[in-house]
Amino acid sequence: MRRRMPRGQGRLRSALREKRRRGIFLLPSLLTTGNLFCGFLAIILATEGDYHWAALTILIAMVLDILDGKVARLTKTTTQFGLEFDSLADVVSFCVAPALLLYFWALAPLGRVGWLAAFLYVICGAMRLARFNVMSGSGDRRYFLGLPTPAAAGVLVAIVLLFEKIELARAELFVLSVVVYLLAFLMISSFRYHSFKELDFGRRRPLGVLLLVVLAVLIVASHPQLFLFLLFGIYALSGPARRLILRKREPSAAQEEAASGELKG
Repeated sequence: MRRRMPRGQGRLRSALREKRRRGIFLLPSLLTTGNLFCGFLAIILATEGDYHWAALTILIAMVLDILDGKVARLTKTTTQFGLEFDSLADVVSFCVAPALLLYFWALAPLGRVGWLAAFLYVICGAMRLARFNVMSGSGDRRYFLGLPTPAAAGVLVAIVLLFEKIELARAELFVLSVVVYLLAFLMISSFRYHSFKELDFGRRRPLGVLLLVVLAVLIVASHPQLFLFLLFGIYALSGPARRLILRKREPSAAQEEAASGELKG
């Protein structure tokens, strides 16, 4: 016969399991807090004129944003609170921080055109995150609807890192403001962007994939700013390019939003 565990010992083990479970829930929130801190620090650095480190701090926030989602899914501790907290942190790190960084670095001399571009970027990023929360758990997990805010922030950060030592002419500043307007539009658009959530890094790959990875590492090591600019830029353009190629094979954005319940109320 199986020996029965003493009641006191059973309660102790149950309490230890509950304590470990609370610790697991805490870990994703700590990573999200780190993301929020990096966004706050980037704003301070941008206001002080330290644009290089402000841009790097936003990149660190991106890494933490990826990790908190991965940890939450791996430990099965995804909660509604975590989803909302993550979105609030993203508003600071990937909407407000990059907009202020670009404004103080380049757009301020443009006056109203500059701050309107920065504000439009912030409001569109916040709307993009609100739509993501509403549609969370529905739709095709392989794709995001609209350009994700970290990717849009990545484009701005890459621009700052690539051109930080170059004095831009006024015409070039207007072109930069147009880029900000376009990124704002892409975030609230119905273009679909690959989420890469279905990638299985443990599966066997052809030798060519390994060679591409090695080539990417070499490019990063030799020209990191250019690599970041190409990486985020190509991803931002992939949504419109995909629409041009597959526009007749996919449901409309209205159909997808209606299916997810976004159009209610």
